[in-house]
Amino acid sequence: MKESKLDKAVFELQAQICKTLANPTRLMIIHTLRDGEKSVGELAAILGLRQANLSQHLTIMRQTQILKARKQGANIFYSVANPKINDACDTVREVLIQLLDQNQQIAGTFANH
Repeated sequence: MKESKLDKAVFELQAQICKTLANPTRLMIIHTLRDGEKSVGELAAILGLRQANLSQHLTIMRQTQILKARKQGANIFYSVANPKINDACDTVREVLIQLLDQNQQIAGTFANH
């Protein structure tokens, strides 16, 4: 099957998003924002991160349009740009939990022999 230029562009964008999400801190940021927007200060306090480190992650996530920002006075508030981002992260997490459970069952089978 011949791949169109549009398909290739979509796969490239998908790879960029996956690359951005392939970081535990960024996944924690998304998880923290699932209940609504938070300021940079709130995120730093919740996640226990230095604001400078957090800002680097937030910038990368805005560039790939995973997050959106809203400025209010001196504060910047972040939120997940599309709720399907949360759905995708939840799906991957569920698959990983199932795999871990299967691996534990297999390990338990070998331990009993």
